Amino acid sequence: MNNSYSESYAAAGVDITAGYKAVELMKEHIARTTTPGVIGSVGGFGGLFAPDLTGMKEPVLVSGTDGVGTKLKLAFLMDKHDTVGIDCVAMCANDVLCCGARPLFFLDYIACGRNDPARIASIVSGVAEGCVQAGAALIGGETAEMPGFYPAEEYDLAGFVVGIVDREKMLDNSAMKPGDVILALPSSGVHSNGFSLVRKIFNVETADIKSSCAALDGASIGETLLTPTKIYIKPMLALMDAVTVKGVSHITGGGFYENIPRSIKAGLGAKIEKSAVRVLPIFDLIQKTGDIPERDMFNTFNMGVGMTAVVDKSDADKAIEILRANGENAYVLGELVESDERVALC
Repeated sequence: MNNSYSESYAAAGVDITAGYKAVELMKEHIARTTTPGVIGSVGGFGGLFAPDLTGMKEPVLVSGTDGVGTKLKLAFLMDKHDTVGIDCVAMCANDVLCCGARPLFFLDYIACGRNDPARIASIVSGVAEGCVQAGAALIGGETAEMPGFYPAEEYDLAGFVVGIVDREKMLDNSAMKPGDVILALPSSGVHSNGFSLVRKIFNVETADIKSSCAALDGASIGETLLTPTKIYIKPMLALMDAVTVKGVSHITGGGFYENIPRSIKAGLGAKIEKSAVRVLPIFDLIQKTGDIPERDMFNTFNMGVGMTAVVDKSDADKAIEILRANGENAYVLGELVESDERVALC
């Protein structure tokens, strides 16, 4: 038992013992994420991981970092803290996946105004669930109690992931050509981007966001917005093992117009069939409530498409079959064309 305690520090608003209690409560969640390669346990000065490089000719480490953003405001208002950790992992892991990388390990950072051990453990339970979904080990993190900097009941959450890929298997858009097919992997909702606009539209701080909403099939606005970001690691890795994937885009802030071009070769454009996009009800409600122009919607939100993948037309049916066998109801979103217009919704 750690006997460290400072009355002076506690008087300033920092309870060291609460930190120890939080670590004890989160250990069971962290244990769920253990994978081969993890060395030791949490609590040291660094997280240790020994990757298995068997069969890899030239391993490349791929890292990504992100946070949850102002979606956390919804967690505070709904007093629900066990899913935002999934968002944090998803935003990082889905990004490194766009390079073809498999996540190895994850670390989180929680800054709070007051260390409530049960709440911190709840947050970490979500991080752990995200790590399980991504196949990554949670090997460390940091909880910083910062009274006077954050309100007592609020916190911020960020993290980073390290993944690995053999250089020869890194995604390379050089083989892209006109006629290649763009596949859509559905999102679970708004994911973790655009929440500054969402919060303004729904006036979440004062409006009733907990009651049933007919436009959302009876779910509340609050719970719908808190739906965690989908993690695409396992189905996409299965796809990459079976067919040649020429490019992947994680549809985050900036929507279609910013993210799809990031994976497309210069000189080509994405021709998106607007009628093919399976827009989720929450986006219809956002657009109607806020009177948002269609282009702004597609330039801010994922609109129901969390990730896109480009494959050869001859591989499209097989790719959709593989993704569906792995739980993703993928579909054809459009195709690549010769164009200086990087994204065109037709």
